[in-house]
Amino acid sequence: MAFVRRHNDLGHMCVVARRGDPIAGQVFIEVDHLDGTRSLFTPAPVVSRGEGAGLVFQKRFEHVEPDQVRQRIEQEAKFDPDLWVLSLDLRGDEIGVDVVRADR
Repeated sequence: MAFVRRHNDLGHMCVVARRGDPIAGQVFIEVDHLDGTRSLFTPAPVVSRGEGAGLVFQKRFEHVEPDQVRQRIEQEAKFDPDLWVLSLDLRGDEIGVDVVRADR
């Protein structure tokens, strides 16, 4: 909820689009870039996070058609019904979370 509040305080529209299990649910972040494209951030695999890292994300899709992101979320929700989805409207690319680099 801190992520949602922080972005709303910054003037970005951010909502919980899908509620999952408060303890066991993973968090996905869907970003609407307000230009017809979306990006999707998912939890990074533990091996790519580095020692002692907390919650770290990986960019699964970057500036793609909205249907591509929606389909991926639906697919993941079938596999993991505890999944949370945060939906953020943001013109830029910096969402304010730790993201693993692709070359890791």
